[in-house]
Amino acid sequence: MASYTPVLIGAETLSAVVGDIFRANGCDPAEADRIAHHLLGANLAGHDSHGVARVPRYVEWQQAGYVIAGQQAEVVTDGGAFAVLDGHFGFGQTVAPQAAALGIERAQQHGTAIIALRNAGHVGRIGAYAEQAIEAGLISIHFVNVAGSVLVAPFGGTERRFSTNPFCVGVPTSPPVVLDFATSLVAEGKVLVASNGGKALPHDALVEPDGTLSSDPHTLYGDYDQIGPRNSSNGLGAIRAFGEHKGSGLALVCDLLAGAFTGGGSSGPVTKRARIANGMLSIYISPKHFGSPADS
Repeated sequence: MASYTPVLIGAETLSAVVGDIFRANGCDPAEADRIAHHLLGANLAGHDSHGVARVPRYVEWQQAGYVIAGQQAEVVTDGGAFAVLDGHFGFGQTVAPQAAALGIERAQQHGTAIIALRNAGHVGRIGAYAEQAIEAGLISIHFVNVAGSVLVAPFGGTERRFSTNPFCVGVPTSPPVVLDFATSLVAEGKVLVASNGGKALPHDALVEPDGTLSSDPHTLYGDYDQIGPRNSSNGLGAIRAFGEHKGSGLALVCDLLAGAFTGGGSSGPVTKRARIANGMLSIYISPKHFGSPADS
C-alpha cells in the first residue's frame, strides 16, 4: 500500500475550502458554509468517517441529482406534539437541523415531541442533533436509517440486508452525555477512511461471502484506484453488525421506525435504486416539564 506524508491543515482554512467547493457546486453561501461546519465538526469530534472525507461523494451526489441544493424540510403532517417532515432530498446538513429545531420548539411547548424526517440527504454525525437539543436543555433520542442502501450483514449471515442505521441519545447532564453509534461494527465511513490509508479496521469488521472475516476495504468496495471514488456495489462482502444478535435487532428497529414508519423507505433487499436517503425519527423530552432539577 502506498505511503503518505501527513499534512496538517488548520480547521478554519479547511472549512473555507470545503465551503468554496459547495458554492462552486451550486449551493448558496449559507448552505455551503453549513455543510462545511457539520463536516469539520465531525472531524474535530474525532469522527473522520463523517468528516471532509465525504466531500467528493457529496459533490458527486449533487451533480447526479441525488441530493438537491436549496431544499427546506416541509411539514406534511402536523399534530402539535408530533410532525412528519419531508426533506425533498435536500442536503442533510440543511433539513436535519430544521427538523431538530422544530422538535426542540415543540418539546419546549408540549413537554415532549416526536419528529419524523424522511427523504433527507446524508445527515452526517447524528450526535450533532443531540447536541443541538442539549443546548436547549432537552433530552433527545434518534433512530436513523438509510433507504436504498444495503451494506451490513445481520448476525449469522454474510449477505447485505441492512445499512449502518445509527442510533443516538443525548442527555443534558453536566457534562452532557451523547451516545451515538452505528448498528454496524464500524460505520461505512470508517471503511472509506481505511481505504484511503487512514486508521485500519478491526480484524473482524467485514465478512466475505464465504464467511471469512476481513479488515480489507476491498471486501466492501471491490477493486479501486488508490486515489479515486469508492463504490460499495462493486464489493462482494459486507460490514458486520455489532454486538451479535443485539446489533442486528437494533438495526431492524431503526429501519422500522426511521424508514417504514416515516414513509421514507427501508434498507434492502438489493434494488437498482441509485439514490440513498436518510430517515430519522426523533423524540425530544423537556426535563423541566417532568419536575424540577432537584426532583430529578
